[in-house]
Amino acid sequence: MTDVPDTLHLTVQHPRPGLAIATVAGDMDTRTADSLRRKASEIIEEGCPHLILDLAQVRFCDSAGLSALIGLWHAAQAAGGALGLADVPDRLMRMLVLTGVDAVLPVHATAAEALTTMTNGPSTSTADRSAAQSP
Repeated sequence: MTDVPDTLHLTVQHPRPGLAIATVAGDMDTRTADSLRRKASEIIEEGCPHLILDLAQVRFCDSAGLSALIGLWHAAQAAGGALGLADVPDRLMRMLVLTGVDAVLPVHATAAEALTTMTNGPSTSTADRSAAQSP
């Protein structure tokens, strides 16, 4: 069996205490879902229960990647925080809408919007974005 390199990378910023923005680059699939879950869970456990995942650089996501996002949402909730998604590629956004996950995970147009919302109050951006994508 050939080793497959980890094709997922996270870059983390800490714009304020208790909140992190992790830029995810690469594929979120069966090969990388555990790595995503582990790396992002460490961010939450290390004192950033509010986590924004900037997904603009995600090339592919399968059900394992989607499951990792749901698991991270649970981890953030358990830590007294929240998980938000930002700059979600169209293909992944369709997957979130079709599975109903967009009703649970707040989706924001940009990381800056997610930061403002997580700092100032609840979001309506998921509904706004979903409505904007309807034909």
